[in-house]
Amino acid sequence: MSAIVVSLTTCLSWSSSPSSSSLLFSKLGLGSAAAFRRYCAPSPPPPLLFCRGKLRMTHSIACATLGLTKPAQIDPLKISFAAKEVDVVEWKGDILAVGVTEKDMGKDDNSKFQNSILKKLDAQLGGLLSEASSEEDFTGKPGQSTVIRLPGIGSKRVGLIGLGQSASRAGDFRSLGESVAAAAKAAQASNVAVVLASSDGLSDESKLTAASAVASGTVLGTFEDNRYRSESKKPVSLKSVDIIGLGTGPELEKKLKYAEHVSSAVIFGRELVNSPANVLTPAVLAEEASKVASMYSDVLSATILDIEKCKELKMGSYLGVAAASANLPHFIHLCYKPPGGSAKIKLALVGKGLTFDSGGYNIKTGPGCLIENMKYDMGGAAAVLGAAKAIGQIKPPGVEVHFIVAACENMISGTGMRPGDIITAANGKTIEVNNTDAEGRLTLADALIYACNQGVDKVIDLATLTGACVIALGPSVAGAFTPSDDLANEVMAASKVSGEKIWRMPLEESYWEMMKSGVADMVNTGGRQGGTITAALFLKQYVDEKVQWMHIDIAGPVWSEKMRSATGFGISTMVEWVLKNSC
Repeated sequence: MSAIVVSLTTCLSWSSSPSSSSLLFSKLGLGSAAAFRRYCAPSPPPPLLFCRGKLRMTHSIACATLGLTKPAQIDPLKISFAAKEVDVVEWKGDILAVGVTEKDMGKDDNSKFQNSILKKLDAQLGGLLSEASSEEDFTGKPGQSTVIRLPGIGSKRVGLIGLGQSASRAGDFRSLGESVAAAAKAAQASNVAVVLASSDGLSDESKLTAASAVASGTVLGTFEDNRYRSESKKPVSLKSVDIIGLGTGPELEKKLKYAEHVSSAVIFGRELVNSPANVLTPAVLAEEASKVASMYSDVLSATILDIEKCKELKMGSYLGVAAASANLPHFIHLCYKPPGGSAKIKLALVGKGLTFDSGGYNIKTGPGCLIENMKYDMGGAAAVLGAAKAIGQIKPPGVEVHFIVAACENMISGTGMRPGDIITAANGKTIEVNNTDAEGRLTLADALIYACNQGVDKVIDLATLTGACVIALGPSVAGAFTPSDDLANEVMAASKVSGEKIWRMPLEESYWEMMKSGVADMVNTGGRQGGTITAALFLKQYVDEKVQWMHIDIAGPVWSEKMRSATGFGISTMVEWVLKNSC
């Protein structure tokens, strides 16, 4: 399927003729140059032209090159993974990394390891491994690691990596992979092997999950976003990883390939969120979405709706948020249809796509407002487009998926939405805007209506929606809201496999009283108390009652303060959820 793009494209020349300018304004439905300035701040404004399906004229957006910053093109790191059953003592390479629990570190009366793998390694090394672990006070606690350069076996180094009291969850093994990546980077290792000191207690399914999670953690742990540095850091030299003791065969190879696809999608999502607002405008986000559809055009198609089309669809809520910005809104719709075209179920993923959020007239001010981080207010969009990339690669059968993003900026200007304005969503419901900084739900309202109009059975929206959710659940856990127990169980099962932390929150219907307006159908925010719940209740008003719906607030885990970087949160879980629906 070919990508259909209705968007702003690139321009080489300006028109100075009054007649040609008038024609352009007329075609845009703007009427005059004065109306045109509503959408573009730079002077003199270059002409714009939308066209459906093919390019008629091109134009350069000044705002998209603010600061003359362009991301460098960096080739992605290629790491090959192989599942092997070999004796750890005989393995040859740079680092043999052993994942150990606190129980594995137990020793007998002679201070010798009792765990069979550690005992074998220690015997080959003449007791040096036991001695070194004691000197380093290594006990196997989570986050602990020690790498020892020792002679006597095939590997140049042996690393012990702590897994805590036990290791059974995907998150435990993903952390192991991340620690392996850190050790490989520090040692400039090109080949590494990973083995669990105790894997006998794992079921065959758990071994598949563990191998996949180790692979994902290793890939994501090696990733560094250097696109905006004037000088790149020394490249990671890791080329191959052998996973020992978790089995072999086609099922495991398939799982490792799956991990490769999902990790690539997570990195894509991280890069989108990391990109600053002067580079990643709504137009550029739409372009990136179209590129994904073009890469997997056998199963993905793209439609990008312009302002006039959104007006035809009566998306007043979305367009109200976008009205103040010189960067025009772009409504993104990717559609996945399985090979063969037969689908027993239709799903939708909707992502909040504010490429920058100033707060509007209720501008973000004061300590903790995080306005400097508001490039990540499109983290939901990144999760949705990242999932689209992975689904395009994996090609699950029997399921149709719609990926939807209402991309725009929330800025301040004379044409912008004001506190007290009343806007009308695509389903005719009216909203009194009592806070322009509660804008994400306004864009999502029209996006959810659009999603339901695609005839979907289930829809999940992901959004960096409320600070209240971060206060409630902290920086590592997303909040999920749904009236459907079945959908809740599906998503929680998917998050267990992905290792991403999601907690179901209550949809307390009595709180809707806070959202009532004296002059419209509702207000857009209900105050501080229960703010994350009232936000979810607001979104519920725009979902067809026949459609199963979940809202996931990812405001906390979308960003890592420790790494000062995006996490790609939500992509792994959404891909896993789609696959579970394809079975």
